[in-house]
Amino acid sequence: MNTPSRLIAALALAALAIAAAPASAQPRKDTAILGMTLEPAPGLDPTSASAAAIGEVVHYNVLEGLTKINMDGRITPLLAESWSIDPDGKLYTFKLRRGVRFHDGETFDASDVKFSFERAKADGSTNKAKKQVFDNISRIDTPDEHTVMVVLNNADGNFLFRMGENTAVILDPKSAATTASKPIGTGPFRFETWAKGSAITLLKWDGYRNANAVKIKKVIFRFINDPAAQVAALLAGDIDGMPRFGAPQNLKQFQNDPRFSVAVGGTEGKTIVSINNKKKPFDDVRVRRAIAAAIDRKAIIDGAMEGFGAPIGSHMVPTDAGYVDLTKVNPYNPEKAKALLKEAGVATPLNVTLTLPPPQYARKGGEIIASQLAKVGINAKIENVEWAQWLSGAFKGNFDLTVISHVEPLDFDRYGDPSYYWGYDSKAFKDLLAKYNATTDAKARLAVLGDIQRLLAQDAVNAYLFQLPQFAVSNKRLKGLWSSSPVFANDMAAVRWE
Repeated sequence: MNTPSRLIAALALAALAIAAAPASAQPRKDTAILGMTLEPAPGLDPTSASAAAIGEVVHYNVLEGLTKINMDGRITPLLAESWSIDPDGKLYTFKLRRGVRFHDGETFDASDVKFSFERAKADGSTNKAKKQVFDNISRIDTPDEHTVMVVLNNADGNFLFRMGENTAVILDPKSAATTASKPIGTGPFRFETWAKGSAITLLKWDGYRNANAVKIKKVIFRFINDPAAQVAALLAGDIDGMPRFGAPQNLKQFQNDPRFSVAVGGTEGKTIVSINNKKKPFDDVRVRRAIAAAIDRKAIIDGAMEGFGAPIGSHMVPTDAGYVDLTKVNPYNPEKAKALLKEAGVATPLNVTLTLPPPQYARKGGEIIASQLAKVGINAKIENVEWAQWLSGAFKGNFDLTVISHVEPLDFDRYGDPSYYWGYDSKAFKDLLAKYNATTDAKARLAVLGDIQRLLAQDAVNAYLFQLPQFAVSNKRLKGLWSSSPVFANDMAAVRWE
């Protein structure tokens, strides 16, 4: 029997359409493949290494802490089901969840919390929160296996938040030493494989206390650092989502494609021009204010971030509780910048070096900043560096100006450390920070936090630019990905296919 030519053509076209359809068109009911810009390094232990990419894989998925920081910044119970705080703010009593086990079958109890915190506090610890959080712990008592009492040397108003960061995840003594290569925790997923340079695979753990609520059985994190490659992987369906998509210039393409969902949110990233306060002439507040006045935030947001990013005037972002809009303290005013430099006795042109790490906000934004500074008599020589160079150079205090986004939450306390790389040394700030940490009333703490932000803006410690936005691009049927990041995590227990 002869098949009509029109039917043959139709069948051929259908076959071509099926062959050309992206993998994203095929339903995956139990697997999610996500793209990540950076591969975790040097391992997967967030308590001993500081790379944010570690938390993107293991935090809340494999490893858990006493508290949880949610996408909206709220603090809720996790391994601790409740807590109480003494009036002086120095004693925290945590009641732990019962019946919790680690992936290897070991029972979770108060001894694991004591071990984890003492390990973080110990000499030789490389926990990035050691100095800030764990050295402040005076004593850890465990009156029973479900109660932990943490005594602080000095009140810390952010302690519950710190307990929800990946530096405070709870490890078991029997498996802690191998966490970097094989993390074992109490979370909804267990570590399966790590193909170096390619991907990390996690599998749903059936022993999880709320396993029935977890819909994804396998999570694959693929490492794709090139923005163009991220676009290609999404379009081809090689990945199902990119929670921190790195190509804002391509967002419209995905917004106009019905196969994809695009969410624009915020991060804790305070994008700033860091100024070396210890170096002349930057030790003069008038010079720092001149730098701030020379910079047009909107032009940088438009030119480097495709218009995405909320302007900021101090070291907090609009999504933080207690945020104060201080963008009018040091507004864009080139003539004022020139006058301030003259008042400070600075001869122009002033030659400086502007050190730029790899991200687009720094490289593209830095070019715009250099152009703006030149208009007021500051010649900024651009120095492009890789991350390792930035960490060994600028972050060690060897710089004039640099563009960087500080993504650590509530890290305004760094301004209380004169040895920190920007070299700010202010008794007034230290006094405010001590007052903030000693204040337990929530409203009173926010009031002090406002004073802290105002002082940083008035002292123009750095030139504050904008909140680093987050772009989450995914298959439209994949639901539950974070669109904002108060901490860098991917809470895969909340992700599902529809």
